[in-house]
Amino acid sequence: MPRSVWLLVIGMFVNTVGNSFIWPLNTIYMHDHLGKSLSVAGLVLMANSAAGIVGNMLGGFLFDRIGGYRSVLTGILISLVALVGLVFYHGWPHYVWLLALLGFGGGIVFPSMYAMVGTAWPEGGRKAFNSIYLANNAGVAIGPALAGFVASYNIDYIFLANTVMYVLFLLIAAFAYRGFKIDPATHTSVIKEKRTIREKAPLYSLTIMLSGFFLTWLVYSQWTTTLSTHAIDLGISLGEYSLLWTINGALIVLGQPLIRPVIKRFEDRLKIQMFIGIVVFTSSFVVVGFAESFAMFVTSMVILTFGEMFVWPVIPTIANSLAPPGREGFYQGIVNSVSTGGRMIGPVVGGVLVDLHGIHVMLIILTSILSLAILTSLFYDVPLKREAARQAAAHRP
Repeated sequence: MPRSVWLLVIGMFVNTVGNSFIWPLNTIYMHDHLGKSLSVAGLVLMANSAAGIVGNMLGGFLFDRIGGYRSVLTGILISLVALVGLVFYHGWPHYVWLLALLGFGGGIVFPSMYAMVGTAWPEGGRKAFNSIYLANNAGVAIGPALAGFVASYNIDYIFLANTVMYVLFLLIAAFAYRGFKIDPATHTSVIKEKRTIREKAPLYSLTIMLSGFFLTWLVYSQWTTTLSTHAIDLGISLGEYSLLWTINGALIVLGQPLIRPVIKRFEDRLKIQMFIGIVVFTSSFVVVGFAESFAMFVTSMVILTFGEMFVWPVIPTIANSLAPPGREGFYQGIVNSVSTGGRMIGPVVGGVLVDLHGIHVMLIILTSILSLAILTSLFYDVPLKREAARQAAAHRP
């Protein structure tokens, strides 16, 4: 890889390690240390995700206007303001406003980093974006383990640790990214997409597929919200819970050879890959419903990770294949918005269900809902088949 890509990879890794000090422990902190219900905690995380959506849109806009270097620095500085605030004011209601500001700043950083790596190594193709993806998951593998270690001494220290990592990220960005020759004109954002959509079948198929994608993220978000407090209530320590995310990130990075034979066999059948992933994904929530020990939580997390290794990469790949020429950015923007929406709504839905009916009823309801995603994976291409049949009939003599 080019030196510039390595610098972006290092920056993303440091950024993810820093973020990992807070996001796995958010619900635990609000529920156990601030005394808030899971419903309230879900609303706070919803505000954080909503601010992230706004930050993503602004990040793309800033990249187009002022370039990647300045937009990344803007996002980092906003995040640092929020983190310094959290170091000194992590009570209620300061936590709500500062966490939302942190989501906004982080939202600005991510689209700029992805856009920068694409232009820094255009000939790398998917390898360029995959390098950022792997850096992100390597950070997930290490960050939560460090967070659990820090929180075992004093959970208040996680805010200081995150701040230190972001200062390091700021130094990397300020000195390493200044000389990047990034042409923002080579990228487009959702805001710029103003043309009328003429081919409706691909968009209909995308909508069906993403409805299932939304459900997967809605249920997946329970691992950082309702399931985290459930694990603590069962006697699992913060260090052990954080280790689950270390297993998740490490398995994504190290487990690629294990899924490669399946990927290779169904290389041109993305629909089958998605179906396999969602079935495996769903089964993990069946397992966690019976979990009463750390070993069972580990088992469920391993199953979940293998499921997401199939699902997460396949969704944007299918979206790219459905996109008409010149509309790839627009379709990928929709994909990102749907996943963020699932993360935004999920904590609220899960929190309310647990408060009203308990964790086991919540898992039964959400797992049943998640099963609908299996159907969307099987039938998302029906509009495409109908359109192909219509065109065939029209050309038939």
